[in-house]
Amino acid sequence: MRTPSLRRLPLATLTAVLAVLCALLGGQLPARAATPSAGTLALDGSHALTWQGHTYTSGSVPDPAHCPPQAQDPDGRTCDRFDLTVDVPAAYWQGNPDGGVPVAIQWPDQNNDFDLYIYDSAGHEVAESAGSADPESTVIPNASGLYHVLVVPYAVTDSGYTATASLPSATTVGQATAISLAADGSYAVQAGAATARIDFTSADVFRLQLAPEGSFTDPAGREIIPDPPSTSKDTREVDAGDHWSVSTSDLTLRIYKNPLRFALYRADDRTLLWQETRGLTWTADAMQQTLSRGPQEQFYGAGEQNGSFSHRDQTVHVANSFDWNEGGYNNSQPFYLSSNGYGVLRDTFAPGVYSFGDPVRTSAQEHRFDGWFMASPHTPDLKSLIGEYTDLVGKPFMPPVYGLEPGDSDCYLHNANRGERHTLDALKVADGYTQNQDPLGWMLVNDGYGCGYQDLQQTGQGLRDRHAQLGLWTSTGLPNQGQEVQAGVRVRKLDVAWVGPGYQFALDGCTQAKQGIEQNSDARGFVWLPVSWAGAQRCGVLWSGDQTGSYDYVRWQIPTYAGATMSGIAYDTGDVGGIFGSDPQVETRDLEWKTFVPAIMTMDGWAASDKQPWRFGEPYTSVNTKYLQLKERLLPYFYTLAAQAHSTGVGAVRPLVLEYPNDPNAWGDAAKYEFLSGDSFLVAPVYDASRTRDGIYLPAGTWTDYWTGRTYQGPTTINGYQAPLDTLPLFVKAGAVVPMWAQGTLSWQTRNTAELDYDVYAQGDSAFSLYEDDGTTRAYQNGASATQQVTVHAAGHGHGATEITVGPSTGSYTGKPAARSYGFSIHVGAQPAVVLLDHRPLPASSWSWDQATGTVHLTTPPESTGSGFSLLLAGAGGI
Repeated sequence: MRTPSLRRLPLATLTAVLAVLCALLGGQLPARAATPSAGTLALDGSHALTWQGHTYTSGSVPDPAHCPPQAQDPDGRTCDRFDLTVDVPAAYWQGNPDGGVPVAIQWPDQNNDFDLYIYDSAGHEVAESAGSADPESTVIPNASGLYHVLVVPYAVTDSGYTATASLPSATTVGQATAISLAADGSYAVQAGAATARIDFTSADVFRLQLAPEGSFTDPAGREIIPDPPSTSKDTREVDAGDHWSVSTSDLTLRIYKNPLRFALYRADDRTLLWQETRGLTWTADAMQQTLSRGPQEQFYGAGEQNGSFSHRDQTVHVANSFDWNEGGYNNSQPFYLSSNGYGVLRDTFAPGVYSFGDPVRTSAQEHRFDGWFMASPHTPDLKSLIGEYTDLVGKPFMPPVYGLEPGDSDCYLHNANRGERHTLDALKVADGYTQNQDPLGWMLVNDGYGCGYQDLQQTGQGLRDRHAQLGLWTSTGLPNQGQEVQAGVRVRKLDVAWVGPGYQFALDGCTQAKQGIEQNSDARGFVWLPVSWAGAQRCGVLWSGDQTGSYDYVRWQIPTYAGATMSGIAYDTGDVGGIFGSDPQVETRDLEWKTFVPAIMTMDGWAASDKQPWRFGEPYTSVNTKYLQLKERLLPYFYTLAAQAHSTGVGAVRPLVLEYPNDPNAWGDAAKYEFLSGDSFLVAPVYDASRTRDGIYLPAGTWTDYWTGRTYQGPTTINGYQAPLDTLPLFVKAGAVVPMWAQGTLSWQTRNTAELDYDVYAQGDSAFSLYEDDGTTRAYQNGASATQQVTVHAAGHGHGATEITVGPSTGSYTGKPAARSYGFSIHVGAQPAVVLLDHRPLPASSWSWDQATGTVHLTTPPESTGSGFSLLLAGAGGI
C-alpha cells in the first residue's frame, strides 16, 4: 500500500492542516527564501512579477502537511514561500478571460517535480497545481488582497524553480472587414490582426476558431477528436449589411461585423440558439466567449462534476483538481449543452472555467479559440446533442458482459493492512462470493503501490474456474502488458500515480490499456481510470476516486453520475461504501442504489477490514445478496442499454431532465437526488440514517412501486416513503418492458440460455428491443449480434385487453440459443378472463394471478428464437 500523499488527502484535510499552521504562525504564513520574498501586482503598478525559488539539493515532500512551520524552516530549505499582494478590486475580473491572477512555476529539468499551493490571508486554500507537469500553473480566482504561495519540492534533485504571476489585461476582437470562402468550403473572417475560421461539417455541426494574431494552431491534434469530419461545401453566404450569414439546411450563423460577434439561429433565421454579447476576448494565456442567457435556459455537461448535474447560476471548472469529494472535478470534459438545443466542445487540453450566470462566460487557458458547436435538428433535444458530441470524441465503448457484473479489488501480496498473504489467496475470496451466492464478474488482485503479484497465470485460471475474470491495478505504467494479458488479465485499473497528470496523458494511458488487452487476446478491453478528459468514454469506466463512505458520500454521488451522462459518459462510478470503508448500513444503502449503476466495484484493501458483501453479518448479508442477485438478473436490460450507449452516446444513468426536458421540476434541485436507470426505472436512494425517504419526485405518467405494486400518477412528490434497510425506493414507468435472466442466476456464464424473463408494465403502446451477442469478444464489431423486438398494446385501463408480441431474434452470434422459454410477469389493470398463446387458450393451471400486485405470471413452452409468438390477456387492460 502506498504512503498517503496529497493525491490521497481530501482538500478539506489539507485546508485544516494549513489552518493549524496558520494559527501557529499568528494568523499568517509569511514567506521566506524565495528571492524576492514578496511582491505586489497593481493596476497602477507592476502587472507582472518573477521570483527565483530556493535551490534544493534533495527534496521529497509529499504534500503541504509535511512542510514544517516557517519558524523551523526560515530559509525555505524544506518548502518555499512567497507573499503575493493583488491590489485590484474583485470586480476587475468580471469578463476577464483568466478570471484571476495566473501563477506558474517552472524548472529546468523535467525529471524533477515541484507542486504549487496558494492560500488566502486566512490560510484557506484557493488554488493549486499538484500534478507532474512542468510548468505547474494555476489561477487565483477573483484575486484581490494578500495570498501566500507555497512551493513544495515533491521529487527534486539539484534544482530550483522560477515563478511568475501576472495581472492580465484583456483584448476584445475588433471590427470584421472581410469574409472569404476557400475551395474546401471553409470561411475566413478578417478582423484586424485576428482571423476567424468557420467550418461546417454537417447541417448541424460547425467548428469555429479564432487566432488573435492570424496564425492557427491545433495543439490537441487528433487526440480528442480521433477522426475529425471534413468541411462541408453545402453552405451559402449572404451579406445582410450589418452581418454576414452562413447557412445550411438547418442553421444560420450570423457574423456581425462591428465588432465581430457571432450568433446562431435555426434555418428560419429567427429562432435564436445563442448569441455573443461581446466578441471573443483574450489575454496572453486565456480566451473567453460571452453569450446571452435565456430566461429559463438550463446548462448541463462539463463531464463529471462531483455533487452536481445542473449548472445554471453555477461556475464549474474543467480541469483536474485531485479533490475526490463534493466539488471536485477530476473527470471533467470541455463540453456543455444547453436546453436551448445547442452544445459546445472546446477542442483543447487547456483547463477552463465555465460560468453559467447572465451572461454566460466560458474560458480556457490558451491564447486561441477552438470550439465545435452543434445543434439538435429542428427542436431542442438533449439526447441528440450528446449523440453529436460523441460522434466527435467517440462513442462509449462496448463493455464485456462480465464488466457489468460486480467487481472486487484488494491487495493480496504484501498488504500492510492485512498481514502477509499471497495472490492465490484471492481465490478464497472468490469462493466466498460463491458460498454466499453473490455474483462476481472480476477481481483486481494487486494494488500497484508496492503490492505486486505472483502466480498470475494460476490465479487467472482459478478465477475463470469460478466464473470471474482477472484484473490488475497499475500505478507505474504497463511495461508487461503483453505477458499479463496472455496470462489471463482482462481488466485494468489505472491510478493517479501514473495517469494523475490527466488531460492527454490520462487519455493516452486509457487507450494504451484498452488496446493492450485487445491486441493480445480476442477480448474487449475493460479499463477503469480516476482522471481523464474528453474522449475517455471511448476507452474506460471513469472512477470518482478515493472517498470515505458516509451518507453524505451516497448523497453527492447521485447527481455526479447522472450528470456525467450529459457528457456522453456511460460508465461513471465509485467504490461501494468508499475506498476507505464505512459502517455496514452505509455499505448496504450504497450497494442498493448502485445496483442500477452499470459498473460497480467493492474495494477492500484500503479499509480497516475487508468489506465484501457478506462480511458484516445479518441483516446486511441477506440484503446485499438480494440486490446483487437482482443486478445479475437485470443484465439483459443493462447490456442492451450498453449497446444503445455504444450507438447513441447516451448512458443508462440519467438525470430526469434527459427524459422529461419540458418539466421544470426535472431541471435542477427538485430532482437532484434521484435518477433514471434507462427510461424504465426511477431510483431514489436513501442517503441518511432514516427509514423513510422524502422528496421523491415522479414526473408525468403512471409509476409502479417495484416492491409493492402500488401505482402513483405523476407529476407528484412522495414524502414519507417507507424504506427500511432492505428497501430501495424504486419505481417503474408504465409501458416498461424489462428483460431479465431467470431467478437464481448468479453468473452470465452459468445462466440458463434456454430461458429468458420479461417484466412488463402494460399501458398503452410500448416496446423494447433486446440486444444480445457473445458477451466477451469483439465479433460484434463484424455484425455477430442479434436483436429481438417485444411490443405491448394495452387497450383500456383496468378491464380491457393486453397483447404482447415477441418477434424473432434477428441475427446470429456464437452461443445463440435455438429456442428458449419465456417467463412473463405482466402488470395489468385487472385479472384476465383468459390468456391466449398464439390465439390458443392456455390452461388455467399454466398461469397465475397475484391480486396484491396486479400481476400475471406465466411461462411459455420453448419457442424457436427464429420465429415470434404472441400473448393475449383478454379482460386485462393497462395499469
